[in-house]
Amino acid sequence: MERVAATVIIDALGRVTGWSEGARALTGHRAQEVVGRPAADLLAEAVPARVLAAHAGAVTVRRADGSRTRITLTACPVLGPDGETTGHVLTADPPRPADPTLAGQAFQQASMSMSVFDVQQRYLRSNAAACQVMGVPEEALIGRFFLDTVEEAPHSEGFLSHLRQVVETGRPTRYESFTGAPALNREHAWSIEMWPLRDADGELTAVALAAFDSTDQYLARLRLTLLNEAATAIGTTLDVVRTADELVELLVPRYADFASVDLLDWVLGDEEPLTVPEGDISLRRVAHGSATDGTPEAAVRLGEAEVHLAMSPPARALRERRAVVAQAGEPEFHRWVDERNARAPEGRAHRTGVHSMIAVPLQARGVLLGVVVGVRIRHPDEYTTDDIVFAEELASRAAVCIDNARRFARERSTALALQHSLLPSGLPGQSAVEVAHRYLPSGSLAGIGGDWFDVIPLSGSRVGLVVGDVVGHGIRSSATMGRLRTAVRTLADVDLPPDELLTHLDDLVTHLAADGSGEEVAELGATCLYAVYDPVSRRLSLAAAGHLAPAVVLPGGRAELIPMTAGPPLGVGGLPFEAAELELPEGAVVAFYTDGLIEDRERDVDRATEELCGALSVPAASLETLSDNVLKTVMPQQPSDDVALLLVRTRALGADRVATWDVPPDPAAVARLRQAATEQLAAWGLDEAAFVTELVVSELVTNAIRYGEPPVRLRLIRDRALICEVSDGSSTSPHLRRAHAYDEGGRGLLLVAQLTQRWGSRQTGSGKTIWAEQPLPDGALPVADE
Repeated sequence: MERVAATVIIDALGRVTGWSEGARALTGHRAQEVVGRPAADLLAEAVPARVLAAHAGAVTVRRADGSRTRITLTACPVLGPDGETTGHVLTADPPRPADPTLAGQAFQQASMSMSVFDVQQRYLRSNAAACQVMGVPEEALIGRFFLDTVEEAPHSEGFLSHLRQVVETGRPTRYESFTGAPALNREHAWSIEMWPLRDADGELTAVALAAFDSTDQYLARLRLTLLNEAATAIGTTLDVVRTADELVELLVPRYADFASVDLLDWVLGDEEPLTVPEGDISLRRVAHGSATDGTPEAAVRLGEAEVHLAMSPPARALRERRAVVAQAGEPEFHRWVDERNARAPEGRAHRTGVHSMIAVPLQARGVLLGVVVGVRIRHPDEYTTDDIVFAEELASRAAVCIDNARRFARERSTALALQHSLLPSGLPGQSAVEVAHRYLPSGSLAGIGGDWFDVIPLSGSRVGLVVGDVVGHGIRSSATMGRLRTAVRTLADVDLPPDELLTHLDDLVTHLAADGSGEEVAELGATCLYAVYDPVSRRLSLAAAGHLAPAVVLPGGRAELIPMTAGPPLGVGGLPFEAAELELPEGAVVAFYTDGLIEDRERDVDRATEELCGALSVPAASLETLSDNVLKTVMPQQPSDDVALLLVRTRALGADRVATWDVPPDPAAVARLRQAATEQLAAWGLDEAAFVTELVVSELVTNAIRYGEPPVRLRLIRDRALICEVSDGSSTSPHLRRAHAYDEGGRGLLLVAQLTQRWGSRQTGSGKTIWAEQPLPDGALPVADE
């Protein structure tokens, strides 16, 4: 049956003067029964104030049979010749029956807010989610103009503008907005899509919209933006206090209404890192900031120290090395606020409304520096798990910057080039060799020399082994040693062969000597030995610049010097550096050392070398014990020079740890290689790494086929990390580039760099090798631990 709208005319006195057939059908009252009577007699309940104010809304009327019915009513004033209201025309629709169709149920029960407006931007329909956002039932919205249902604000005008745009253009539109809503206690982010609705004749009759609450995604983007800003905004200077100020400036007001940075006292001095006490903790305020001018919320002045009780959030954060959140209603939170108010009662009014706080430890390189505290007062949201993750990441970055500034300040007030501070304090983790090392500074009046050593993890599970000696003694020689060690590490990172690395290092020293400054270059005459050991091939390649040849002890054998030709010391020039190479069995011990171990004014070098080989040949329980035995047997009683000793015992990666495939120059082979790699990972129990490995294999092999030269080979190595290598006959090294939006390629290496822990390339005798490393999945043991 067709639904007919009801129309009623009421005069200025509220009497019914007109009654339509639709009104009779809706209420059951005939015209002769109601015309001339007060319209209020037809009401079963008083009209709500909001309906009277809006001239539209839901009312309850009494039918002729005594029953009640609820209708949506709209009132339009009737004006006389002088502009005065002489009456009203009321139009009403009967209650809308529930839509039994699947589409109607989907509309009504959708989790996102959905509404339909007519071309005059009046509500026609709203689903349950939209009504929840608006805070009123659908009947209270139907027929009302949009702006009459919301507050006057720019975002409301923007919403209306988009509705009108769809009507005018007949095209859908999509936009994002960060606004509030009548029934929400804070602003939300919305992704809104509007589209036109047309009848059977194609005429635009209404506008539908769907609004998705994207607040979580919006806040995640804000947090990511803050992290990106932190990369450039924090650590612009090597000043501890300024770095703390930069951290506070980044946090307030977007993340916190008040933020502070408190540091342990030793961080601001020249002392060594101290252990954080178990009980109460004293911290010194170095920076704070507030969304309110003057930071009236602060209970501690800059430079003052405060003792935090053991169970307070800042003390817990330091002791537990994690972020601690406290919310209103929790005893520790209120105790902390009461302490603030007791310490600085003048700021009590500005702390009213505080409802959430977070304390995050500042720790860098495993050392606790202090704590950063964020407090929310006017910000409506409590700190959540996502906020904790963000805060810990930001604090980690800021802590590194603070620690860098602390180190710089400390190093300026101490001897920068002392040998103990420049030699490696802890050798990096690697599984190619077992390492033991000793360094004994000279006891002579000349001072500490420039002996040094290093162990450098390289790609493909290989390891670089370095030992060197700088001419002279004292701070200058120690600083020179530090420069050379850094240069070797930089060149080693390029994966140069030993002879080429020494050639580049020699060129560097030569350029320093020829810079025309007139100052003596301390690097001139320095000696260096660089070796690379590959646990897959078990081959050791090495070259020396004026340095003593190392000794090698094969399992069950006697130590011998490795036959090799040492080139000239660094900076002398004129002769090339020659590389030596030998294959070693697993368990062989190689000894690298400086001349202070065997040379002395009153000692024969050849005899000392024999003593060294003899000491190395004596079986020992461990490399550490062997190192002590060598020093005790060979080292002079009063050495006149520094002594550095580096012992390594070789390990080997067996065939069960390495998988190799020859790659035909056919792009169709990439899929087979991906499958082969996946099967190999399954055999190794590394199924969790299959997804990333497939992508890496696909990108690297495809690039080698497309841009490289045959032969192409794929190799997987399971070591402390999972290593993927692709070799080809071309010597052209790849490089990352940023692909433009419409580029068809150029994203492969960028994808590899994002998905893996590190990647790179190295030149080989027959071309190059591109490699990428990814950590082993949780639970997978590295080779040395199985």
